[in-house]
Amino acid sequence: MAKTRSHAGRSIAAHAILITYTLIALFPVFVIVINSFKSRRAIFAEPLMPPLPGNWDLVGYQTVLKQGDFFLYFQNSMIVTVASLFFVLLFGAMAAFALSEYRFRGNLLMGLYLALGIMIPIRLGTVAILEMMVSAGLVNTLTALILVYTAQGLPLAVFILSEFMRSVSDDLKNAGRIDGLSEYRIFFTLVLPLVRPAMATVAVFTMIPIWNDLWFPLILAPSEGTKTITLGSQVFIGQFVTNWNAVLAALSLAIVPVLVLYLIFSRQLIRGITAGAVK
Repeated sequence: MAKTRSHAGRSIAAHAILITYTLIALFPVFVIVINSFKSRRAIFAEPLMPPLPGNWDLVGYQTVLKQGDFFLYFQNSMIVTVASLFFVLLFGAMAAFALSEYRFRGNLLMGLYLALGIMIPIRLGTVAILEMMVSAGLVNTLTALILVYTAQGLPLAVFILSEFMRSVSDDLKNAGRIDGLSEYRIFFTLVLPLVRPAMATVAVFTMIPIWNDLWFPLILAPSEGTKTITLGSQVFIGQFVTNWNAVLAALSLAIVPVLVLYLIFSRQLIRGITAGAVK
């Protein structure tokens, strides 16, 4: 009886902590969204009040859609994010499969070398990256951003996926080899479907930093035709006057793709996290 009460108490405490953390994390999003539907005066007078008939105003969304090329910025962000995710998942899964499946000299050192990419921020190499992109003629192109974000996401992808691929049954892969499947067929048809939860986890943790990044778009692709949605939102922030209605509206619209991705991958994401916890 005492053990049951103790377990229930710990469960309640854990849920209380998680709920508190969730509320703290969602509070800024809530403030941004509700204020994007309010007039400028209402934003500063009552920032925590929901939009009501008296203060309801869509001027922020009208400004975003009329001023600035919001749809171009959105399109650029989607291209960069989707392409980067594709290459991170493809090359990360291939590297993870090689490290987990094949034993060769330097296997452990290679894994540790890739793991260093998780601990060392890529922004420390900004000057060298900029010089490289200038030499290659890739400044003010989306290709520059895709290359940087792919390099940024690969270490975490390899680290997570290699652990999951080690749990895939050797008997299954050996049976595929006996049936005459090539290593590529084994990888794409047998291994990848079994690590979908891990792929979803990597996709979510990779997409959010890419979508929200301001640093590399500002340095590598600041031209009007290559601005991402995060950088494009800065057009409404001036040195002396800031159009907060437009800024909040742009940020609210920028949240939508992240929510859609989470809804798509939420089940796989939870499975991947819980599977990693069990390990």
